[in-house]
Amino acid sequence: MSADVVIRAEGLGKKYVIGHQTQSERYTTLRDSVGRSLRAWGRSARDIAAGRAIVSGDETEEFWALKDVNFEIRRGDVVGVIGRNGAGKSTLLKVLSRITEPTEGRITIDGRVASLLEVGTGFHPELSGRENIFLNGAILGMSREEIRRKFDEIVAFAGVEKFLDTPVKRYSSGMYVRLAFAVAAHLEPEILIVDEVLAVGDAEFQKKCLGKMQDVAGQGRTVLFVSHSMAAMRALCQQGILLTNGRISAGGAIGRVLEHYETRAEALSEVVRQRQPMQSAAVTRACVSVPGDILLDIAIDAERALSCAVEIKVFDRAGAPVGLASLGGWRPDELVSLEPGCNELAMTIPTACLATGTYRLIIALTNPGFEYYDIVAQELSVEVSREMQLGETRVLSQSEGHGALRLPASLAPGSLVTKGRASCHSAA
Repeated sequence: MSADVVIRAEGLGKKYVIGHQTQSERYTTLRDSVGRSLRAWGRSARDIAAGRAIVSGDETEEFWALKDVNFEIRRGDVVGVIGRNGAGKSTLLKVLSRITEPTEGRITIDGRVASLLEVGTGFHPELSGRENIFLNGAILGMSREEIRRKFDEIVAFAGVEKFLDTPVKRYSSGMYVRLAFAVAAHLEPEILIVDEVLAVGDAEFQKKCLGKMQDVAGQGRTVLFVSHSMAAMRALCQQGILLTNGRISAGGAIGRVLEHYETRAEALSEVVRQRQPMQSAAVTRACVSVPGDILLDIAIDAERALSCAVEIKVFDRAGAPVGLASLGGWRPDELVSLEPGCNELAMTIPTACLATGTYRLIIALTNPGFEYYDIVAQELSVEVSREMQLGETRVLSQSEGHGALRLPASLAPGSLVTKGRASCHSAA
């Protein structure tokens, strides 16, 4: 392997075997279960006698989370791993972090790896924050003295000084992520792997994390970063890998990879889903159209009578946030009152101030300032277009790079005064 190449994947594949239950097996009595076990034992005995392979379960399916993945990453590269949900991004990072073994192919890594994947990995829940810092450093091969030199910096970055001697199982998800990222980034790994877990932190901490990853890259170390924020990808990464159904469909400069991803992204205009048993309220159907303004038809299944805010987070084609439309998020008298069962509503978002182009919408049901009842992870996509109005000479488009909002401006009455040219060069 070249001295500059720190990660090389050759023919990498990861397969899972999924078992399925038939409809009749999902709700059975003890007698049914015993009978089925005896029949399965009989089939196995006949298979062994006939020399056939035994497959556990009546119905199984092979699922390739990764297939024929090949790439090289050089020292000092900051690489964004991009793809829709289920594309194989997290599986790839787990293989690179040596959390799971590949089914086929080979991966070669030159350097010490620190990874921050989903909440709950990397720390022992019964140990305190202090003990987990030293444990992770030891796993990375650092001496106790090396860890001690970094200790205060880690604690200050994470902001968990008061809870250092508390078992991490008592931490909130935000505290856990702050400490986990601080440990991974400050213990001087040659390769830092960070999954979308940063979405758990608040906006200020996310900004600190992005800054720290830029610092890590500036020191000549390698960063692999997974995020659904295209704006963060553009700001942080130079290279990108696009995964589609477990295979690499594009790679190279981050701008080109993001453009490829955005043009291939499926434009969803409708989402249908079910409320889970633990949810107080959930969006079960959402449909978006643009007859002029953006129109959302939303169905909400409520377990009980409650009031909630219906919020629409709007993002531009690059994934940068544009704004938040909310019913009840700022004014309590606008909260939506739900009754037990299915509730239907229509919500409009004016488009007069929006540049033309593609927008993505995420719907959330909240108890403002306290909790989320539901977040619809699938993004709805809309195309906003507008004809030039009388007197206009142009229409603002996202592709011009001026942003997604057309901001109104006006001349203050009586403010335009013509003076001599010399007045333009003197202080007011």
